[in-house]
Amino acid sequence: MQQRKSVLNILLWAVQILLAALFIMSGVMKLGYPIDKLAALYPWTGQVPAVYVRLLGIIDLAGGLGLLLPSLLRIKPILTIWAAIGIIVLMVLATLFHISRGEASVTGFNMAVTLLAGLVVWGRTRKYPVAPRAQCRQA
Repeated sequence: MQQRKSVLNILLWAVQILLAALFIMSGVMKLGYPIDKLAALYPWTGQVPAVYVRLLGIIDLAGGLGLLLPSLLRIKPILTIWAAIGIIVLMVLATLFHISRGEASVTGFNMAVTLLAGLVVWGRTRKYPVAPRAQCRQA
């Protein structure tokens, strides 16, 4: 049972790192790249107000950092769960956005990210929660 728990913990960390890297990279791109360069990669970014793209960059960056730092530093690790829930909400809204634009074919990625974030929520709440630093010292 301990080995299974250890494998799950490693899987959860891998998913958290993968999603964090994805969202941090996406946030940095949306915040730092010129809109015309972003639009060449993601056409919708050139068809919405730039402030919307930049705001999404901040949200992506916060989500990516939230998936990793609270658990890694063991400071309020429940924030990792909330970051994963926020990413689920963001991906559901992104899916609806793309469907409304007739881009349903690109929503598979959003759905995959939703499932991975759901795995983090489930794993960190039910199976392998990260204890806050204060609790680690007492144990």
